Amino acid sequence: MTCAYPVFMRRCLLAAFLILLLPVGSLARLTSTEQYMQKQGLVDIHTLDSTIKVNLMYAYGDNFTGKVLYTDIHRAYLHPKAAKALVDAQRFLRKEHPQWSLVIFDAARPMSVQQVMWNEVKRTPKRIYVSNPANGGGLHNYGLAVDVSICNAKGDTLSMGTKIDYMGSLAHITNEEQMMRAGKLTKTAIQNRKLLRRVMEAAGFRCLSTEWWHFNYVSRATARKYYKVIR
Repeated sequence: MTCAYPVFMRRCLLAAFLILLLPVGSLARLTSTEQYMQKQGLVDIHTLDSTIKVNLMYAYGDNFTGKVLYTDIHRAYLHPKAAKALVDAQRFLRKEHPQWSLVIFDAARPMSVQQVMWNEVKRTPKRIYVSNPANGGGLHNYGLAVDVSICNAKGDTLSMGTKIDYMGSLAHITNEEQMMRAGKLTKTAIQNRKLLRRVMEAAGFRCLSTEWWHFNYVSRATARKYYKVIR
């Protein structure tokens, strides 16, 4: 089994150490962006299920932009409906594998961050992997999408064939069997992807065809009609 991000466990240990150093009551403090998200009705997933792991990849520089994009987001926020569904998915996973857990790599994302991401790819072939803010952005910008994988009891993410945030055909779910026959994906990686899809779809999510880790709770049309965008 491999880690989607090799520094995952080091981050967890560092976070635990820093928590011990915080003064009493400081854990309740929210950044201005987190306060804004709460006022907009989004919820911190850990208020519903603290067993779901959180490792926000855009809070660190080892993502496709090479930049820290979340300077004041430290918690995974989702729309309450999507958050409840994710808790259901965690329950479905643990019914099959009690020692395993979902791990969130991205959840609600401000449109301002979406613009930075779009600027990185808009003149490259990778633009197909990032939603254009000028067209309304994507479901992350409504708190209705989540980037997620599965980790074992040690905190190591299961092998999925690519790391989170990989922009290329190996991340697509539409040609997995072909990639396996070509020796580019292992049978284990495909089985793990199918497990992830099974528990997420049972909870009401749908996987994005080009990113095995990305799950939407509603359609873009529904989001734009009935939900608020996160600025």
